[in-house]
Amino acid sequence: MRRIAMPSWLPVDPYILVLVSTVGLAALLPARGPAATGVGAASSIAIGLLFFLYGARLSTREAVKGLAHWRLHLTVVLSTFLLFPLLGLAARGLVPWVLTPQLYTGLLYLCVLPSTIQSSIAFTSIAKGNVSAAICAGTYSSLIGMVLTPLLAGALLHSSGGFSAGGLLDICRQLLLPFVAGQLLQRWIGAFITRHKKVLGLVDRGSILLVVYTAFSEGMVRGIWHQVTAVRLLALLGVEAVLLAVLLTVTSIAARRMGFGRQDRVAIVFCGSKKSLANGLPMASVLFGGQAGLMILPLMLFHQMQLMVCAVIAKRWSHQAAAQATADGPPAPVGAGPTAPLNA
Repeated sequence: MRRIAMPSWLPVDPYILVLVSTVGLAALLPARGPAATGVGAASSIAIGLLFFLYGARLSTREAVKGLAHWRLHLTVVLSTFLLFPLLGLAARGLVPWVLTPQLYTGLLYLCVLPSTIQSSIAFTSIAKGNVSAAICAGTYSSLIGMVLTPLLAGALLHSSGGFSAGGLLDICRQLLLPFVAGQLLQRWIGAFITRHKKVLGLVDRGSILLVVYTAFSEGMVRGIWHQVTAVRLLALLGVEAVLLAVLLTVTSIAARRMGFGRQDRVAIVFCGSKKSLANGLPMASVLFGGQAGLMILPLMLFHQMQLMVCAVIAKRWSHQAAAQATADGPPAPVGAGPTAPLNA
């Protein structure tokens, strides 16, 4: 999908604009009756195809090679699947005064998702960080999230009324099996997918748009949007801003105290503070069914927020790296001791 030029001071992801337009379409023309049945079936097929392609793209060989940097990857995993959920549980005290129970469930679901890959790599590259580590960290997070996200969702969301135990079986059938099939066939079709990654990227994004349209259409038909007011949405944005700030700060401080070099610290901060929209939207559709529209709202807002904030930080760290390189000569190799501080 051709990227739309945006002002440098407003790093809005064009795909988010397309997602918002899809939400608007669902609000104006929601699928009903036989149309809803057909759209739902198409959405299920699209989700299976999406995760099949995810599995076929992930190189198991490259993932195994990256295990040598296990301390970095363990730090990212702990941030993604331990620190995030703990902060999500702490936010339970905001219900019902700040967040509605439904929005809180969506926020907690956001906290158990894996890290994103593409944007983490992009920001790590801009900030002159360890790109290869970011690739492996994002890959491990996605692989682990295929199993751990449904388990965490079952354990944490069951009490919130937003998760059905049958959702675990649906995850295995609609997501995990296609993903495993893609992994098994990656040896034979991986090169083809790499050669046609632009076309298949459109398939990925088109599938997610279909999932979003289906989820928000069901929400409109069921009338769940009457439960959300503008004030509640502003409150949700505030809570998510605090959540992102805490993760960026904690990952930065922890990586420095653990003795990681500057390039590794960049990768840890960007990989450990993000959540995957591409994985989260299809999973929500499977887990929450007709309630998915409201559950993915916190994820969509957080996704855009993380892109805007991290774009600013990446540019700032890039300037710091350039200034340090000018003052000290060639940059230190990956994994070397601390150099310039990361001041988020």
